[in-house]
Amino acid sequence: MFESLGNKLQDILDRVGKERQLTESQVKAAMREIRMALLEADVNFGVAKEFVAKVSEKAVGQEVSGSLNSGQTVVKLVHDELIQTLGGKSVQPELKAEGNVWFMVGLQGAGKTTSTGKLAAHYKSKGRRVLLVAADTQRPAARDQLEVLAKQVGVPVLKVADGEAPAETRRRVDEHLKTDFRDLVIVDTAGRLQIDEALMDQLADLQAAMQPTETLLVVDAMTGQEALNVAQTFDTRVQVSGLIITKMDGDARGGAALSARSVTGKPIYFAGTSEKISGLDAFHPDRVAGRILGMGDVLGLIERAELADLKAMEVKKPGDFDLEDLLTQLRQIRKMGPLGDLLKLIPGMSRALPEGFNVDEKQIQRIDAMISSMTLKERRNPKVIDGRRRKRIAAGSGHSVQDINKLLKMHEQMKDMMKMLGRMGGKGPGGKPPRMPNLPPNVRR
Repeated sequence: MFESLGNKLQDILDRVGKERQLTESQVKAAMREIRMALLEADVNFGVAKEFVAKVSEKAVGQEVSGSLNSGQTVVKLVHDELIQTLGGKSVQPELKAEGNVWFMVGLQGAGKTTSTGKLAAHYKSKGRRVLLVAADTQRPAARDQLEVLAKQVGVPVLKVADGEAPAETRRRVDEHLKTDFRDLVIVDTAGRLQIDEALMDQLADLQAAMQPTETLLVVDAMTGQEALNVAQTFDTRVQVSGLIITKMDGDARGGAALSARSVTGKPIYFAGTSEKISGLDAFHPDRVAGRILGMGDVLGLIERAELADLKAMEVKKPGDFDLEDLLTQLRQIRKMGPLGDLLKLIPGMSRALPEGFNVDEKQIQRIDAMISSMTLKERRNPKVIDGRRRKRIAAGSGHSVQDINKLLKMHEQMKDMMKMLGRMGGKGPGGKPPRMPNLPPNVRR
């Protein structure tokens, strides 16, 4: 989402960061460029103006004046202010030992029901006992959708009836909890294509009956500035406690998400990062700011690795790296998410990758299929794979013999590179990093 904005800001800050000393006119010129980049990214005008004013005030003051590394100081000031604009410290919904009732609100199509299912999966993995309440009294399809998600996650769901009164819904929830203890109840409410008084009245009545401990507004980042108006209207009527920004993996310009915290005054709790049930991440302002400015997100990468349990990736010795190890590593890494997304979490990698770079996930699946068509003996000792075996592996995996040849050559190159790294402590000839093996074209781009 922030790729376009990030590239522009990085270009500006790259030029500024190279300057050992900056004049006031140079700082102002850079700030004008930054303000234009923010506005082009659909950042709220007031937020962009305030952002630039705060950075300028510090940049032309004593913090930069006379400094030998004033350019780097400006980069740090922009980074720090970006973190504050996004909310400062990461905040999560309050959770008590029991009696937690969360109220999900938002417009139809924003991803409210899907986010409800994702929250259930997220907190179930943390040991919480979750109950979902499908409380859209006018759209049976929305109730059915939540029921499907509940089965996928493995949590119970209570579906309201058409036109059911809020008091009756509360009574049914209380009855359910008497026989099946749950410490987190998430209520998926009705949505509309646009805000109207009837919707707000229904939400207010249901909220009064359910007495939620958190009211979470789901905002579609693709709706741009209109998302901010929606957030303010919902907050006025039902007192929103926090936001969930969905479709952060889309191609929106990102301005609405960047402005949401400043305009509404409400923290962003979570961000939807994919359509998968696991595609909901806690929102960390410092990490998002780092990714926008090309600094990567090492902590995010580590967390994904921990969730995927990458202990299985350990190889005995560089020289023992066989096709069985390659298959294990590919499968473990894929658990962490799309490879293209993982690369961008590495500091500086977003700028190093060529424009239009994309990892073909299907090519990774093809490699998996080819190795899976081999016997265990062939995986552990690829040298035994002669012409007859190559034909059998190709037929079994639905590929050509040439594809098998390319895979075996790629494996040999990776093995040689690992040996080189082992001998030289991670550096190639002349102290330079070794060249990567010639991966198949669809993997490289």
